[in-house]
Order: sequence, then structure tokens, then C-alpha cells
Amino acid sequence: MSDAQTGHEKTLTALIPALAGANLIYGVGMFETGVTMDYGQLVMDNEFISMIKYLLRGIPVDDETLAVDAIREVGIFQDFLSHEHTFKHMKTEQTHPELIDRRVREEWQESGGTSIYDRAWAKARHILETHRPEPLPPDVVATLRSIVTETEKELGVSGTSKR
Repeated sequence: MSDAQTGHEKTLTALIPALAGANLIYGVGMFETGVTMDYGQLVMDNEFISMIKYLLRGIPVDDETLAVDAIREVGIFQDFLSHEHTFKHMKTEQTHPELIDRRVREEWQESGGTSIYDRAWAKARHILETHRPEPLPPDVVATLRSIVTETEKELGVSGTSKR
């Protein structure tokens, strides 16, 4: 499957339940019904989900977003793209993906022509090499340990097994 197909399929399988009101998106970073985990796909899915969440927030409809004043100022059949109002809202309201490349082909090729998957995999490697998570507070660690210990007792499992 190509990167574009994978991205498109993963986006649609997340978007449709999200639009239906689901509050959990399953399968992030996974292929083969969860048998295979791919860090590059995980990073791509994170971006797709960010865009879905942006969409779910909705579109505000008021005088400012309808651009009533700008429409009056510019007039019909004129150039709205160069108007300051359009530029302001494009910069603040449009999604700004990190991996999806919206440049024209020539610019994309001049900068290396990497696929979205290659960019995602590079970001995943960077995260794996540099991320240092904050340790959990001691009280949280103690609570989690007590839950594990209690569950092991209930199930009759030895607490000495290595995980």
C-alpha cells in the first residue's frame, strides 16, 4: 500500500467514527488489525487525528468569520485572496500540519522530495532518541504498585514475575 493510500485509509477510518460522536480512535500506529505496530504510522496518525480534532471543533460563524465587512469593501467578483482579512484568518485558523507537505511539487522536490512516511519515520526516530519523559510522582507510583499487587493477589499470580 502506498503512503498516500495508507494515510487516506487511516484518516477515513478515524474521521467517520469521530464525526459520529466516538470519543476514542483505535488503531493508532497499527496495521494488520493491530498485529503490527509502526512508529512512522503512529506519528502520521497523530497528525491525522490532530486535524480531525480541529475539524470537530467546528467553524465559528459570526460577522468576523463571515467577512461581511471585507465582502462589502472588496465587492463582488473581486480578489479576496489578497485581502488582509483572508490572510489573517488563513494564518490563524487553517491547520498547520508538520508532516503533510502543501508546497508545490518543484519546491518539494528541491527540498529532497521525501514522502510523508519518510518524514514521519525521521520524526519517530528523533522522538525515540531524544525524548526523556518526566518520572511519575512517587504517590502515583505507589498507587499503581498497590493496584498491581492487589490484582496479583486476586488472580493468584506471584508478584515476583518479571515484566
